[in-house]
Amino acid sequence: MEIKERVASYRDEIVERLGKLVAVNSAMGTTEENAPFGKGPAEVLDRALAMLDADGFKTVNLDHYAGYAECGEGDQVIGIIGHLDVVPARKEDGWNTDPFTMVEKDGILYGRGVSDDKGAVVASMIALKVLRGMGTPLNKRIRLIMGTNEESGSKGLAYYVSKEGSVDYGFTPDGEFPAIHGEKGMLHGTIESKNTNLIDIEGGTASNIVCSRCYAVVKKNSYSSKKLEDYFNNLSIPFTVEDAGEETVKITVQGKAAHASTPEKGVNAISHLLEGLRSAGFQDPFTNFYCTRIGTATDGSGLNAACADDYGALTLNNGKISMKDGVVKGTIDIRFPVTLTSRQVLGMMEGRTESEEGIVKLSAGAEPLFFAPDSPLVTCLSSAYEEVTGDHENKPMVIGGGTYAKGIRNTIAFGCAFPGKDYHIHDANEWVSVDELLLQAEIYVRGIQKLLEL
Repeated sequence: MEIKERVASYRDEIVERLGKLVAVNSAMGTTEENAPFGKGPAEVLDRALAMLDADGFKTVNLDHYAGYAECGEGDQVIGIIGHLDVVPARKEDGWNTDPFTMVEKDGILYGRGVSDDKGAVVASMIALKVLRGMGTPLNKRIRLIMGTNEESGSKGLAYYVSKEGSVDYGFTPDGEFPAIHGEKGMLHGTIESKNTNLIDIEGGTASNIVCSRCYAVVKKNSYSSKKLEDYFNNLSIPFTVEDAGEETVKITVQGKAAHASTPEKGVNAISHLLEGLRSAGFQDPFTNFYCTRIGTATDGSGLNAACADDYGALTLNNGKISMKDGVVKGTIDIRFPVTLTSRQVLGMMEGRTESEEGIVKLSAGAEPLFFAPDSPLVTCLSSAYEEVTGDHENKPMVIGGGTYAKGIRNTIAFGCAFPGKDYHIHDANEWVSVDELLLQAEIYVRGIQKLLEL
């Protein structure tokens, strides 16, 4: 029986398993006993391990930081490293359905995590079952490693590495096909100020998501209503203004979420709210600082950090903002080119990060990851994709997103996204097609077979 036919026989099982995992809200929560990242991440790991245990694989739970299922023999380890945690989701953020009740419509599955990254974990489960069913000689140990903290720092994977070590060959199904041979470096930080005339401001759900909704409270008559209206109407950005008290108004802006690695695909509600206020004559030191240092640009130009190499350009995102005790504070997420270091990028910003109006504080999050496009790991996996799909046009690439590949040796991102598709990752109505999950599983079977030959 061909690999494709074997995978297709698991169609209903893939949908059933994924629905059970999506049903758990596994966004990071409050640390509890035996739940280092909250109840949700611990529960979803338990569910996934129970499935694999029932399949007959050896399973290990590493204190709910991570877990794995294993088959095969030998000294070398092939790792498939996925994650079961998700970014936050609320129906009011634009979802057409409950994000934690998976829905299938016309062969499309909707729900938080169906594409990032629970769907790929389930496809990997099926790949292991198919390999075992085919009787493929397993001269290496194959581990499906599942983390519970990828979206909030990858501490779960770090815990795994501290306990179990690295892998000899690995891929994380949390990027794009045909393969990811490089990942940009990261800088994380904040923008903040005590010098502001804003009465209140709040927006965003996570630092690595383009803010889709933000509001600010300001004094009435502190800006031109006509100019504010013109700003948003000219850009076709929805906004509302409502009384917040006798002397104040609440201005709410609706943007569009996107992953922080591709902020140009979103509409940042924070940036447009503050730019709108400034264009309407609102006099505020912090607003001026924000608009000159961040603004609506996504290339870091306001901080003198716009740069690029042959593999991509720097990106910048402000994902969250809030105000407490008169201090306004927002998050900064920067992804920089693979041929630069964090020290070089920070050096570009000297003299632009601090003034009386505000301050930007940045620290290194991760240095870039880079494998040569013709390295054995890259060519091995990308050729598996080509064989299964017949796609010889798309080539391995560099991305701005950070994956588990940065946290464990000899690993690259391999799928799960297919070229040219927008799965609304980190956005409302995240989706994946059942046919693509089946195709992923088929590609992973072939990829593992090739890794077994190295």
